Amino acid sequence: MELAYYSDYAVRLVNSEEPLRGKDSLTTVEAVRGLFGVNQSAARRAADADVTRFRSVRARLRAVFEAADGGDETLAVDLLNSLLLEFPVSPQISGHDHRDDDDRPLWHMHLADHPSNATAGYAAIAAMGLAFHLTEYGVDRLGLCQAAPCRNAYLDTSTNRSRRYCSDRCATRANVAAYRARKRLEADRSENTGLAAESAQRTTASGER
Repeated sequence: MELAYYSDYAVRLVNSEEPLRGKDSLTTVEAVRGLFGVNQSAARRAADADVTRFRSVRARLRAVFEAADGGDETLAVDLLNSLLLEFPVSPQISGHDHRDDDDRPLWHMHLADHPSNATAGYAAIAAMGLAFHLTEYGVDRLGLCQAAPCRNAYLDTSTNRSRRYCSDRCATRANVAAYRARKRLEADRSENTGLAAESAQRTTASGER
């Protein structure tokens, strides 16, 4: 499994809550297990106590994205480093896939789950995945959706660092809102221009009497 894959763990956890909408899907142990995706062996370790622990880690991961989105590079790195220190990983070489031409494994780096509890394991790989993404692409590649009130986290992998929204849906909604705002502004300007012209005509007519 490529190390870049683990950064999605952080995004999934952060986006389990939409603070500005008052929504939180992380309310049960089943929701916690769902965050692990295909990693069902790790998901089975989740217990009721992990709901609260996951929420705590989620707040800290969101703070990393908020710092990055706000341009505070040093704070984002410091916050992420604190997570890395608290939740260390155990890197291992794995080879569960094989080459096409022979039976030799395709070796790659794998982040082993922490055995103590589900939260520690998830936090470790989420923080390390985010750290790899940050150091590989830059702090400015960690963003929060600009389509208010969404503010979901995303990882910008565009070639020109142009991503501003977490999804095509949010991008479309923001573009429609911007278009409508421009139309309203144009209508207001047109109305004001018309009123000004009408006022000028009345003034001229009054002066000619």
